[in-house]
Amino acid sequence: MKKVYVSMGTDIIHHGHINIIETARKLGEVTVGLMSDEAIASYKRLPLLSYLQRKKIIENIKGVKNVVPQETLDYVPNLRKLKPDYVVHGTDWKTGIQKDVRARVIKTLKEWGGKLVEPEYTNDISSTQLIEQITEIGTTPQIRLRKLRKLLELKQIVRILEAHNGLTGRIIEKIKVIDGENVREFDGMWSSSLTDSASRGKPDIELVDLTSRLQTIDQIFEVTTKPMIVDGDTGGLAEHFVYTVKTLERLGVSAVIIEDKIGPKRNSLFGTDVEQEQDTIENFSQKILAGKKSQVTDDFMIIARIESLILGKGIDDAVKRAKAYIAAGADGVMIHSKDKDPKEVLDFCKEYNKLKNKVPLVAVPTTYGTITEEELIKAGVKIVIYANHLLRSAYPAMVKTSELILKKHRCFEADENCLPIKEVLTLIPGSK
Repeated sequence: MKKVYVSMGTDIIHHGHINIIETARKLGEVTVGLMSDEAIASYKRLPLLSYLQRKKIIENIKGVKNVVPQETLDYVPNLRKLKPDYVVHGTDWKTGIQKDVRARVIKTLKEWGGKLVEPEYTNDISSTQLIEQITEIGTTPQIRLRKLRKLLELKQIVRILEAHNGLTGRIIEKIKVIDGENVREFDGMWSSSLTDSASRGKPDIELVDLTSRLQTIDQIFEVTTKPMIVDGDTGGLAEHFVYTVKTLERLGVSAVIIEDKIGPKRNSLFGTDVEQEQDTIENFSQKILAGKKSQVTDDFMIIARIESLILGKGIDDAVKRAKAYIAAGADGVMIHSKDKDPKEVLDFCKEYNKLKNKVPLVAVPTTYGTITEEELIKAGVKIVIYANHLLRSAYPAMVKTSELILKKHRCFEADENCLPIKEVLTLIPGSK
């Protein structure tokens, strides 16, 4: 029989997929190249079902003879290995982000006289649309909680953006950019104590208590499904931190980051310009240990934020602390710097990567924003947090709009700085 190859991701099977498989089985023996979890996560959202779960479904569809993993969006490695007589795909990839993938398939098939067969795309159905509709229904704390660890398993780097209310949470949930063959989006949210305080018009000195912070988190969770990392400042007393961990874990927060400082809260970006005291390794390690013991699940993460570079104590001290905090049970290490040059962060990464026992490394390039995600990946960073950019970008726009209204005695001139009301309504589910 002729050999036929069909590539699928198939979180949700619908009649469009069945149409493709029916076309393929009329041509010969069908092998489905099922995209791996890593392949799907590399160019769009996490798959709802694991590879093994999806494989079990596909294997039981009439007409499918074999199921093999497709490790990348690119078909070529599997095509050269299997040398099928036909590849079957709907007409939807003639334009858009898969146009180049299609061109490579055609070129590769020519090497042995294979043929591309393209049945008309089923216009009234889409897996992506179905998943978006399911996502709008919401999620559960348990599902959200475990997403961060899954992302760390599947992605080269996890991209996190600050959210300080439900609207910014919706932006992170929805915004996507097409980058070549990939769809780039944010993987999760950062609840910053700085932006939560500033959005309330209050200073970042731990004035906003945990109860108020939880209200913000709840508002964001009500309209989103992506995982969240929470800025826990110092974590407070170890006896108090255990309750913070329990509360955040119960809500479905994926991780908390606590910094190894003590005393009155001062923002780290002030560095040594203000009085800041670093905790001892022993005390902070005990706080981490207490937090880990209080967890109910293995999914929640406690990430240790190291302030040694901020306080001028150098890379050796930072590495020493990283080693101790990992031994105490930290699930991740965040290295912080206020330098505009990323050199000291990269130097730390180099030394950190020499450690035998490592956990995911977190970077927050607020001041050294010239560094790219590709450079961070090369340095071994697994999570990048854009910690305050939505609030910082909103404030200048709001000030400019306010000034224009005052100057012009009307709002007409300010409209060019404003999002159309229809787009705002579109962003908010249930507005139609």
